[in-house]
Amino acid sequence: MAVNSISQVKQLMPDNVGLSGVNEEVKTPEISFGEYLNSALMKVTNLENEASKLKEDFALGKTDNIPEVLIAGEKASIALQFTMQIRNKILDAYSEIMRMQI
Repeated sequence: MAVNSISQVKQLMPDNVGLSGVNEEVKTPEISFGEYLNSALMKVTNLENEASKLKEDFALGKTDNIPEVLIAGEKASIALQFTMQIRNKILDAYSEIMRMQI
């Protein structure tokens, strides 16, 4: 059994993850949190629009690919559920901050 060096682990990690004990520059985000959130919401909207279009095409007989229609609907549903959970967490955090005493 060959033992690979630890330096190869760094190749597998994303660029924004730093290793403790290694001198690396901290990268600042290129976009603001608001822009990132807006982008994520637009992606959810696009998934919902795509699912609606596929459902409409299926209802009109333009497509007969049932798995594609179902998968698109599930992607949109999961993305919306995830977005709602993020919203709930943000509201919980806001409520907690507002309850803090100065």
